[in-house]
Amino acid sequence: MIPIGYGKEKIAFEVADTRLIGVLKPNAVEVTATGAAAVEDALDHPIGTPKLEEIVRAGQKVVIITSDITRPMPSKVVLPPVLQRLYRAGIAKSDITVVFALGSHRSHTPEEIERMVGAEIAAEIRCIDSDPEDVVHLGVTEEGTDVDIFRPVTEADVVVCLGNLEYHYFAGYSGGAKAVMPGVSTPRAIRQNHRMMVDERAYAGNVDSPVRRDVEDCIRFQPIDFIVNVVLDETKTVIKAVAGHYIEAHREGCSFLDRLYKIELDRQADIVVVSAGGYPKDLNMYQAQKALDNAKHAVRPGGVIVWVAQCSEGFGSATFESWMTTKTPAQMIEEIKRDFKLGGHKAAAIALVLQKASIYFVSDIDPDTVRAMSLTPFASAEAAFAAATEVCGHDSTVYVMPYGGSTLPSFR
Repeated sequence: MIPIGYGKEKIAFEVADTRLIGVLKPNAVEVTATGAAAVEDALDHPIGTPKLEEIVRAGQKVVIITSDITRPMPSKVVLPPVLQRLYRAGIAKSDITVVFALGSHRSHTPEEIERMVGAEIAAEIRCIDSDPEDVVHLGVTEEGTDVDIFRPVTEADVVVCLGNLEYHYFAGYSGGAKAVMPGVSTPRAIRQNHRMMVDERAYAGNVDSPVRRDVEDCIRFQPIDFIVNVVLDETKTVIKAVAGHYIEAHREGCSFLDRLYKIELDRQADIVVVSAGGYPKDLNMYQAQKALDNAKHAVRPGGVIVWVAQCSEGFGSATFESWMTTKTPAQMIEEIKRDFKLGGHKAAAIALVLQKASIYFVSDIDPDTVRAMSLTPFASAEAAFAAATEVCGHDSTVYVMPYGGSTLPSFR
């Protein structure tokens, strides 16, 4: 039995040994520290900058940007060591603001904020969501992206960015400068940056993606003074942290991520069963799409992907929902090339997967709605897999990806 995540639960999934050619789990890597200890070690050994406590001085206003609730970023673990360094350097609690980088996502409830950072920090430190209606225009990147940044970030003396490192299907990797763009930017600017997703160099695991290069060009206008990025294992435990310069430290983290999560394969399978990894990665379809995009590399043309993602909050984006339920896959691909729409880009990415393989979708979304998306709905992973077997054959080959949002299949 292979356990895969579905929301906050694990469901058991069984595949005959004669058909299973791989369970794509993380590679074995050396881990010297975990959790807060890993963060402390990174803070003690920053890459490309002095220590955080040597960068700040008493009286300065410090903004700490961290991820929103749709990301598995353990702010509750990473924030306390960072705050302690600031306190020791003389920074008052009243001079610190924690900003949740919403990008294009919804705002948080007070209960969610407390859950993300802990009751003590929520009570003592100003914690706010970014607001695309309250931004400052700082300039334009070489690619023509407006650098419109949340005002409290632009007004800070010191900007610290926190994030978790994982693969991003067209920016190459998460983390680093993505906390600023798209994290605390505007829908318009995000659209301008994301329009480059159709570039053939914009793919998961490529640090030279034009999307990431444009993201990092934004930092000419809105500097980042220090980052702390973490890599999580399949239990969402911090097993690596990097700190320091927003590019140098980020690249070191990406190198570790590759050693952990890039899975080299010899062949593609007839069927790929992929889970986004459970909550919060399958909170909505918008976020769970990343797992589907990783799975497309492992399935043969004409095969079947069994996509397991609870999506308890539905689509996660009104534009994404509209595109998925009112347009054909061909229309999505054509329209995204002609007129980039944020939200529509995720739908177009799913349409590109549909060009290669059928998608059997196991979720809490209404079956008729799933059918309207050109996907095939199923109530359970077992039922979806049985149907895929009927289509592909009882001797068809299978990969299972329990952590599809993290693991990236690649070929030698």
